[in-house]
Order: sequence, then C-alpha cells, then structure tokens
Amino acid sequence: MSSPIAWNDFKLNKQLWDAIADSGFENPTEIQQKCIPLVLGGQHVIGIAQTGTGKTAAYMLPLLMKLRYAQGSEVRALILVPTKELVVQVAAQAAALAKYTDLRLVEIYGGVGTKTQIEKIKAGVDLIIATPGRLLELYQRNELVLKQIKTLVLDEADRMMDMGFMPQLRRIFEIIPSKRQNVLFSATFPQKVERLADEFLDFSVRVEVTPPATVATKVVQELYYVPNSATKINFLEHLLNSQPDFNRVMIFTRTKDVANNIYKYLDRKHLGPVRVIHSNKAQNSRINAMNEFKEGKLRILVSTDIASRGIDVSNVSHVINFDVPIQYEDYVHRTGRTGRAFQDGKAITLATEAERYHIDKIEKIIREKITEKQLPKNIEVEETSYEEAQDMAREVDRQKRYEDPEFKGAFHEKKRQ
Repeated sequence: MSSPIAWNDFKLNKQLWDAIADSGFENPTEIQQKCIPLVLGGQHVIGIAQTGTGKTAAYMLPLLMKLRYAQGSEVRALILVPTKELVVQVAAQAAALAKYTDLRLVEIYGGVGTKTQIEKIKAGVDLIIATPGRLLELYQRNELVLKQIKTLVLDEADRMMDMGFMPQLRRIFEIIPSKRQNVLFSATFPQKVERLADEFLDFSVRVEVTPPATVATKVVQELYYVPNSATKINFLEHLLNSQPDFNRVMIFTRTKDVANNIYKYLDRKHLGPVRVIHSNKAQNSRINAMNEFKEGKLRILVSTDIASRGIDVSNVSHVINFDVPIQYEDYVHRTGRTGRAFQDGKAITLATEAERYHIDKIEKIIREKITEKQLPKNIEVEETSYEEAQDMAREVDRQKRYEDPEFKGAFHEKKRQ
C-alpha cells in the first residue's frame, strides 16, 4: 500500500512550504495531488472540481512556484474569474501563499475607480487576478502591458460562460501571447465549457476528481414542498427560531427583491444578525458583509446567486434555498457553501408546485434524489394570493409548452370569434 502524498513530495520551495504550514493545510486534497505536478510541468490542464475541494491552491501553488520572485515590471501570469467577489477571494489566498516571497499581486475588478489599480500596475506586477471586463478596459486605455504573460488561468469557467464572457475572453486570447500555458478550472463541465476548452486549450490533460455537478458527500440534502411564498417565510422563521444549530446560515433567492424582503423580515424579527448581498449593493457593502459573515459576526447572509460561487467560508452550518435555482448547476454551487473541507453540512430547499419541474431537472443533473420531507404540523400554512396563484399557473403552463410545443394551457391566447 503506497504512503499518502505529503506537501514536501511536490517540487515547491521553502517559502511556499512555510506558507502552506501557516495556512493550516494538513494534506494535499485529491485535486491538488493531481494538478500541482501537471501545472508545475507546464502542461495545459482542465481541472473539474467542486468548490471546497482545494482547487484554488491546486493551481496557485505551482503558479507561484513558476513565478518564484519579483521580476521586471510587466505581468507574467494572469488569473481570470467572473466576479469581483471571486477576485477578492482568490487574491486573498494568493497573498497568503505568497507571503514569504516578494511577488507582486494586483487585483483588478470593476465597480470601483481605476486610479489605485493603475498605480499598483505601474509600480510593477508579477501576477494579476482580474475580471475580464476591467482587464480589457485598462488594456484599451494603454494602462496595462500583457505581452509577457506566460500562464493564463480561467477559474469558474462554467460561471463565465453563464454570464456571457465568451466575447471578452476571445478578445483577451487575441492580445496575450499565444505561446503560454493554459489552465482551466470549472465545477461543472457543460457543453459550452467544453467548447471553450476546445477553443483555447490544445493537447490538455483533463483532471476530474468528482463527476460533474455532484453535491459534496458530507452535505445532507432536504426538500420541502411549500404551497406559497408566505408559508415559506413561516417555515424559515420556524427553522431559525427552533434550531440553535442554525448558527451560520446562507439563504439563497433568485431575485434581489425577494432577498431584500427576507432580509427586512428576519431583521425585524431579530433573528440575525443578518445582512443581504446582491448586484445592486455597493462593492464595499458586499465585501464588508462577506467579511462579517466569515468572522462569525453574522448569523445569516441572504444572497442572490452572485454569491453562490467561490465563497470560502468555513463552518457554514446550513444553506437554505428559499427559491429553487433555474440555472441548475447553481444548485451545486449553492449547496457547496456548506459541508466544506470534509465538514458536515445541510442544504434545505423550499419548493412550490411550480418549482417541482426544476427539482426534477436538478435531480437528473446531480444524479440523485433529494430527500423529500413533510412540513412540520405546527407551521402555519397561508392562503395563496390570487396573483401568486396566477403566476404559478402561468409558470406550469410555460414548462409544459417547453416540453411539448403543441400543449395548450389555461393561458394560451384564445382565437378571436
């Protein structure tokens, strides 16, 4: 029986080993064991791994090893991620792992002024972590030279495709050197990500540590069918009032309005401390809320799917899907906020009859049934409002028409006499 792989089995230097020890990483995870030697060896790599499996360090450690020390003034490695929150998170892990080196790391993202970012670039940079839009903006303003890039990493590639970044990525591929090492990481591997990989990675090695779109084994999944939004709120209040182990909870919604309404309700009922984050919130507000949640100052964080990816918060006790996601891979990313780093977690999904269709699709993607449970008898079941009943009936009609274009539902246009 072979002995387990240890950190000192990798060809890393003392500065990185010391940083790994400080970070509390005990043993390399499966994705790290498989990817670090490949990236160090200069291979093009496609890594498919859920969040929480250590994928950031799987590409970051070999990348920092290849850069080694500060050199010149122009960026030599580029990491692209889809959101500002991910830039901040990936940059924080890069800084922690590079703490004993003199490497210069710069974060680039939109929603804030460019002045500070440009000043940092001008002072000299080895590694940039960026969103595609702001990177192109600074390049087009001649504030950024990209001709020295030797390694490109695309992280959260599936989310990039969902968010329509392909035209920007193609533009970036055109302006950086064609002779470079490419690394792509994705939690899922749908067709659009496969097309992206085909387009920009030749002769790559594919590393997959779990099948695409699977929920972490340590996460208990529960599903409750609830007749309407008002009853969902009653059940949410019951869970937070009666269960003391709901101590660090993420609640996900599909829309900003629902997120705001839940936040106001929970705050009014003194069930927090609670904060809300979505795309209408200022960048500093989102980062501050995330930091408070990470530090344990918040009991509850309410969020749209902007925050389902890449949030690395330890000890999230529960994820509650107040709405069922209609981008089905988002179910995996939402539930991936709990049960991280081999800890136990629970994901609770509240669904109306109109959302049953999406549950069926999610179960096909994750290749397992979500355990269905009955609402506790003490939950007050509200009457469904006329407007919500109409909306749900329209949604069911839409689903049936999508499956069968010949279907004529209650809401089809009547022919004029």
